[in-house]
Amino acid sequence: MAQPLMKTIHVNKTYAMGEVEVKALIDVNLELYESEFVVLLGHSGSGKSTLLNILGGLDRPTSGELYFAGERIDQYSDRELTLFRRENIGFIFQMYNLIPRLSGVENVELVTEISSNPMDPIEALSLVGLKERAGHFPSQMSGGEQQRIAIARAIAKQPRLLFCDEPTGALDVKTGIMVLEAIQKVNKTLGTTTIVITHNVAIAEMADRVITLVDGRVEHIKTNQQKISAQDLKW
Repeated sequence: MAQPLMKTIHVNKTYAMGEVEVKALIDVNLELYESEFVVLLGHSGSGKSTLLNILGGLDRPTSGELYFAGERIDQYSDRELTLFRRENIGFIFQMYNLIPRLSGVENVELVTEISSNPMDPIEALSLVGLKERAGHFPSQMSGGEQQRIAIARAIAKQPRLLFCDEPTGALDVKTGIMVLEAIQKVNKTLGTTTIVITHNVAIAEMADRVITLVDGRVEHIKTNQQKISAQDLKW
């Protein structure tokens, strides 16, 4: 069996809220493989975003181990974690976080200028179906178009892992499906390991595997024998 691209071993995350300790993640063990599409499913407060932050190098576990390509990274220095994120991780969030005064292509170029192996910005925009909107500003775009610009920006540095935290949360169903189509296309075309965090059970049908979190624990991991395209989702 192939070696996992990323792996957690007994990962725990505890936050101190005054005198109270809140256990956000409890004994999480999981593996993520090259080129797979994973949905991380769970209700609000289940620990999904906390896990994403740890996997993406934005936060550290309280205890446990985190490996990327066979190398332990939870003990990295802050500088090493920054370089790890810059070279290997793409993030897409519910809010688009585009710079209003920059055009679509200029927002994408921000990432390519600091990457060691960037994609051509226009190629990235083409992949999400927005080449013709390259010169437009965020204020001239719909919410779905802005989110697809954010996807192009995230993939332009050719990350090995793409983390999408509720990427359709601020969108209507029709627009959300267009965004999921773009994410699915990136996964198929570039082979980028893709993790979509959502509370929407329907989206799970797109995944190779579905990891369900409940109260900070991995409750269930399911492999889909047949996954469907974003176009066929029934919300």
